[in-house]
Amino acid sequence: MAMNVTQKLIKSHLLSGEMVPGEEIGLRIDQSLTQDATGTMVMLELEAMGIDRVKTELSAQYVDHNLLQTDYKNADDHLFLRSACQRFGIWYSRPGNGISHAVHMERFGIPGKTLIGSDSHTPAAGSMGMLAFGAGGIDVAIAAIGEPMFIKMPKVLGVKLTGKLPDWVSAKDVVLEMLRRYDVHGCRGMIVEYYGSGLEALRAMDRHVIANMGTELGATTTVFPSDAEIQHFLTTQGRGEDWVELVADQGAEYDVYDEINLSELVPLIACPSSPGNVVPVTEVAGRPVNQVVVGSSANPGLRDFWIVSAIAQDKVAHDRVSFDINPTSRQLIENLAAMDDTFLNLIHSGARFHQAGCLGCIGMGQAPASDQISLRTMPRNFPGRSGTADDQVYLCSPETAVAAALTGEITDPRALEKIYGMTYPQYVPPEREIINTDMLVAPPEDGSNIELEKGPNIKSFPEFAALPNDFSVPVLLKVGDNVSTDEIMPAGARVLPFRSNIPGISQFVYYMVDETFSERAQIAQEKFGGHVIVGGSNYAQGSSREHAAIAPRYLGQVAAIAKSYARIGWQNLVNFGIMPLEFVNPHDYDEIEERDEIEIQGLREALKDRRPLTVSNKTKDKVYPMTHSLSPRQIDIILAGGVINKYK
Repeated sequence: MAMNVTQKLIKSHLLSGEMVPGEEIGLRIDQSLTQDATGTMVMLELEAMGIDRVKTELSAQYVDHNLLQTDYKNADDHLFLRSACQRFGIWYSRPGNGISHAVHMERFGIPGKTLIGSDSHTPAAGSMGMLAFGAGGIDVAIAAIGEPMFIKMPKVLGVKLTGKLPDWVSAKDVVLEMLRRYDVHGCRGMIVEYYGSGLEALRAMDRHVIANMGTELGATTTVFPSDAEIQHFLTTQGRGEDWVELVADQGAEYDVYDEINLSELVPLIACPSSPGNVVPVTEVAGRPVNQVVVGSSANPGLRDFWIVSAIAQDKVAHDRVSFDINPTSRQLIENLAAMDDTFLNLIHSGARFHQAGCLGCIGMGQAPASDQISLRTMPRNFPGRSGTADDQVYLCSPETAVAAALTGEITDPRALEKIYGMTYPQYVPPEREIINTDMLVAPPEDGSNIELEKGPNIKSFPEFAALPNDFSVPVLLKVGDNVSTDEIMPAGARVLPFRSNIPGISQFVYYMVDETFSERAQIAQEKFGGHVIVGGSNYAQGSSREHAAIAPRYLGQVAAIAKSYARIGWQNLVNFGIMPLEFVNPHDYDEIEERDEIEIQGLREALKDRRPLTVSNKTKDKVYPMTHSLSPRQIDIILAGGVINKYK
């Protein structure tokens, strides 16, 4: 049977289950990726499970999120991660070496391999013909020790690309067009695979842009073929021998179809405060801009910075604009410096050049002014994610970003032809890039005698009890649709330093929604033994940070009741023993209010015996039928109180 690229990747790694959409399958994982905002917890979980060494072909830990050293906490975590990498057999990418997704693609990614990462943008590696998944840290830890990764078999959405991108339009506009069509939830339960003649005009890092932000579509992952372009990319990285051709068979079919004519695209922009709120730039042109940030895992390529430099040549950013450059990697900085006047153009334009890392994307510095517009080439603009509560963050291409930096207002980049009398610069990539591997530290052959370096802020993983059979607890919070993990467990310079300290970070749970939440949760835990959260559709979308499940569990959350869940957020709830219930009748959501007392009896027996579930609202004397999407394997996990309890 003719197969598409996704089917080939899954079939070659299938360990259990059938390739039928909706059925649970187990996949062999070849590589793992962790970053410092989530990797510290992965290392603590490996320790909690008593693991000696990971069993993947390759595992890598990157320090790219928590780079600000305003006190000892981040610096201590860097030392802890270094020691844990030596202990467990993991590559260590030192602080300032670069953003995980781009560096991994350049140095370690291999077409045809599987990758799991404790960062929701890990699917960026699908740009080179890998099957790459974002996941909670515990799923990464389990896969790294040789266990399968379990997911529900997705449908495959085949997106045919035709034509060629016009001047002033780039890869970011392609994925923004997908978000305009599907919003942040339209591709849940799907893998997006791109094919067609339009691929010929998309370089490897262009594909990275599109695959990276497939996460924002709600997709399980994104897949591109491994073709001559990927062969060229690996050759420029000095790894041509790692190339494997992987393309769809002639006559291959997809479960769902769509098509984009690249020639018809225009500059697009995602307005506050959702990546799915996409309009043409012309619709919002003229709005004053206070900040422009270029960089992040969503626009990591050499071209993305070169085009900004070429457009800004002999010009200076508007005096109301903070123009920030976040380079992707140390290797990229070296290549920018080696290209004629590229680095000089950026500095002369007034750009503030930062260290290589995620920085403002995760709210680690670069917070915009209050109630001011910030244009960013980043993947997300959830409310307050920037570090400013009333932020107005727009997502756009590098071309649109630099146009705003120069003019001081949102500007269709095509207008620069008239404003400055310029033509669109044509990028010619170097035949071979400068390669820098000096900041990557290989693990020793035997790390069994390495002692983990734990500073005072690093706390061992908390112990959780098994799922209770009966409980009667309050609805501590009711939220709407598309609530993100940024809202459940904020990031930023104030919060993220506590990522290896669950008691410490738990004080910030739902802080952006209700500053009293943590205090009220502790009172509910003492008085009732816990609480529940009620949510709308696509609950817990966004980042893979499992702290958005661990910290609420630490505060006593026993269940979530929602219309539907985002994939990774749902899995994280299961992994840490929070029961993810779903409304059978979505209109029942409207009846439940905050502070209602919710009772569930016989939950353990109902799960074991596969009996129907109900929830009683004691306050309103109502009974609501419930369902769940747990597999038998996941039921065993949640009954145990989480994955760690199950494996221990």
